[in-house]
Amino acid sequence: MQGKKILLAITGSIAAYKSILLVRLLIKQGAEVKVILTPAAKDFVSPLVLGTLSKNEVLHDLSNGDTWANHVMLGRWADVMVVAPLSCNTLAKMASGLCDNLLMAVYLSATCPVVAVPAMDEDMWHHPSTQQNLAAIKSYGNRVMDVGIGELASGLNGPGRMAEPDEIVEYLEQHLFAAKPLSGKKAMVTAGPTYEPIDPVRFIGNHSSGKMGIAIANALYEHGASVTLILGPSALKPITGVQTINVQTADEMYKASMEIFPATDIAVMAAAVADYRPATVEEKKIKKNQETMQVELVKNPDILKSCGAIKTAQQLLIGFALETDNEEFYAKEKLTKKNADLIILNSVKDEGGTFKSNNNKISIFDKNGHVERFEMLPKNEVAANVVHYIINRPRVDN
Repeated sequence: MQGKKILLAITGSIAAYKSILLVRLLIKQGAEVKVILTPAAKDFVSPLVLGTLSKNEVLHDLSNGDTWANHVMLGRWADVMVVAPLSCNTLAKMASGLCDNLLMAVYLSATCPVVAVPAMDEDMWHHPSTQQNLAAIKSYGNRVMDVGIGELASGLNGPGRMAEPDEIVEYLEQHLFAAKPLSGKKAMVTAGPTYEPIDPVRFIGNHSSGKMGIAIANALYEHGASVTLILGPSALKPITGVQTINVQTADEMYKASMEIFPATDIAVMAAAVADYRPATVEEKKIKKNQETMQVELVKNPDILKSCGAIKTAQQLLIGFALETDNEEFYAKEKLTKKNADLIILNSVKDEGGTFKSNNNKISIFDKNGHVERFEMLPKNEVAANVVHYIINRPRVDN
């Protein structure tokens, strides 16, 4: 934490009293802290106390007389922005992009990671709109700490308590400032489906959401890698810091991959790329004039195989295999044919996993005959296991 620049944003919540101790703990750890308050937060904590502890002026207005608070520079100054406590009101603003105070102006222009630490009463926490807003800010790449369970300001006992200051410090140390075993490494990840157009309104595609590949890109970045994500059509986004190239078709994904792969140390090909595309694309929408219609398909370039053909001994190439039968046979065959180092197998037979699901069940095969199998897990945990395997994978000298 020594020398880290932390921007602490405090919203209007009774839990704001904990932020005073949080500032103190961060300063003791050697961090530089600047504090932003919403107008409502000033009713719960004193700018004088926070300014004295942080040794920096506490900001709460976009302007003060003739002086303007440069929200753009604040968001670029910080190594991390921590919103603690995050009230239900500010959560809704973050989800919708509403900008009516300094905190929101800084949040919307921040280039650093953002960690949200919610605090609210039990019924507010469980409300569908709250859960929808939490899902929204997570999809923007923000990190959200879990709430605690216990006595709340209303007198109820349940979920909604803000994480304790020491838990927040530990979270920052482990998830943002811990030693990065992949520091200096360049990673490329493909994710999502590809859409192969038939005419201006129709396409051939699949059900991939991109969740698995995005989770892997996030995990690689959190372990220190410089990550480029080549993302097919998807409503999801990676965390801040992962560079994203958006593509639509397999050919676009192929061209982007071939450009980036030669300078890559680790490549994870998690996208569900269409094997075929229409031979011709009609300029106008095809009318429904006939009972049947034939579409001639031609083969798309094989991105994994193309990378395997130019791979050096210093590069790690990882492919995905989604199978419906003879899963292990085809996974091992793909490992050899594509000249990959690892193949990650998942099956559509595993109920509750693969496309559009939040879960996945994988097995990892390497070219030395080693196999590691995992149980069904949330995709972010699957991604953590994949990156852990990459870092600690067994090696056999040739």
